[in-house]
Amino acid sequence: MAEPETMATNSHDIKLDEKDIKLDEDDIVRDASETKENAKKEDEDEEKPEEPEESASETLYIQNLNDKVKLIYMKATLNNLFRHFGKVLDVVAHHNIRMRGQAFVSFANVETAKKAMKEVQKFPLYGKPMQISFSKTRSEAVMKLLASTDEFDAFHEERIKRKKRSRWDNPIKKKLRLKKRALAAGAQAEAPAPGPKRPAVLMPDEYLPPNKILFIQNLPLDITKEVLTSLFSQFENLYEVRMIPTKKDIAFVEYGDETSATVAKEALHNYKLDNETKLKVTYARK
Repeated sequence: MAEPETMATNSHDIKLDEKDIKLDEDDIVRDASETKENAKKEDEDEEKPEEPEESASETLYIQNLNDKVKLIYMKATLNNLFRHFGKVLDVVAHHNIRMRGQAFVSFANVETAKKAMKEVQKFPLYGKPMQISFSKTRSEAVMKLLASTDEFDAFHEERIKRKKRSRWDNPIKKKLRLKKRALAAGAQAEAPAPGPKRPAVLMPDEYLPPNKILFIQNLPLDITKEVLTSLFSQFENLYEVRMIPTKKDIAFVEYGDETSATVAKEALHNYKLDNETKLKVTYARK
């Protein structure tokens, strides 16, 4: 029987020794551990839920508004700006500190609100870029449009309760309630130090507003009602001349209207009735 032929080898053949194919036990353990960790990480990535997008709403919540602008102008501006995207149901903004620089704009549907937010986000209104997000709750205007009567009534009642709770939890009002309780329990409130009393300052007669009644001063002590009536009747619409029995140097002259009284005042102020003393004619105080 012929012996089997042996495969020829050349100088390029590689001779493997047993020690060359022996694997390090540490390498096996490390590779197995890494494989296990990678598989665990992949499983976690598969199981991890995607973060939900911001829930859309018919109402936009706007922040970073310029609080130097009067509220009436700001609301009108917001309405004019957003009505280009669809019907604006309501614009809500308040004066109080907690809501300063903020507003809510409500539309009839979510699609319009989405479009408006996309187009107007970061728009510089009165020099400040608006920060817009969806409101977490529906507005009364939206509920009135979309909900049934019973649903709207329930929503409105719950909204009022929520407002009452919010006011009750207000820190400033809490402090006032505690102060009232302390007073009711007999504690005395700290009385503010009395400040200096300011003297009453009367407006000078010359700057009083127009009046159909004139105040006459510096009259001669012997003057009569007939003389005064004759003097002031030169001007139209004279109604009455009233002398003061206990103080004969003053009198009141009444006309039918302020215009007539003004004409008489301008003509007779500083008039020398006895060629010596000048009359002082001003409007009477109202």
